[in-house]
Amino acid sequence: MLGFGIGLRSPHYDYVLENLPAVDWFELITENYIAPGGRPRAILRQIREHYPVVLHGLSFNIGSSEAPDAHYLQQLRQLIAECEPEWVSDHLCWTGLHGRTSHDLLPIAYNQHTLDQVTSKVSQIQDSLQQTIVLENPSVYLQFRSSTMSEADFINALATKTGCRILLDVNNIYVSSFNLGLDPLAQIRAIRPDCVQQFHLAGHTHNVSHIIDTHDQAVSDEVWALYSKTCQHTGPVATLLERDDHIPAFTELMRELDQARQLQLAALADTAPAQPTPCQPEQHQA
Repeated sequence: MLGFGIGLRSPHYDYVLENLPAVDWFELITENYIAPGGRPRAILRQIREHYPVVLHGLSFNIGSSEAPDAHYLQQLRQLIAECEPEWVSDHLCWTGLHGRTSHDLLPIAYNQHTLDQVTSKVSQIQDSLQQTIVLENPSVYLQFRSSTMSEADFINALATKTGCRILLDVNNIYVSSFNLGLDPLAQIRAIRPDCVQQFHLAGHTHNVSHIIDTHDQAVSDEVWALYSKTCQHTGPVATLLERDDHIPAFTELMRELDQARQLQLAALADTAPAQPTPCQPEQHQA
């Protein structure tokens, strides 16, 4: 297991490089580093000298009916060759159409038509990158009438068909479940534990009638409790703490990260999970 990491943000560049804090790894937003040259790419090279890294992107546009962006994939291949990330992740959503981006993570309908479309696109991207990708469950605020399966069933089927892995965002499960009136623990337990590659933890904004996934404050008590139960379901999984706004001192994030470490250790001490068969794509005969 990769251990416990923090999403690297520009306000912390100098602190991290000067102090080399005891973080197991860093996750970097792909789009911030994909252009060759410039300070971000130089920072990445310096970070990579001391830490493993993971690339987390926003541009696969998995849920769109359009073909993968060939230029983006070419740039991503070059970035992967330079920094050798542990894995590459993105989101199970769509983000734009006809070359225009929404700058948002837009939901998809969970049905067979969408599953076939997304399966094809994931396979194309994995073939282009010559590696397995990892996909995150997004926060959602509505359900489509055309959905005929649960999010967990959709994700499990996608992982089975393509061999892709799951970035299980525990905060997003909590946010989506509250907004849709679902049981968050039931949603977690419906996910195939053997396909989970990574966890995300983050804060949100609770507006009484609904929750918005804002990543601008500390992880809530409810999400910490759900994370503990999630660790019991999956066993040890690499965990990443995110903060995208109202970014505190790095030492404050380190305290939160230590809380995640302690909770996972305690959860695993209380549970002896079975050793499942590793997640593999379907085998098709000619």
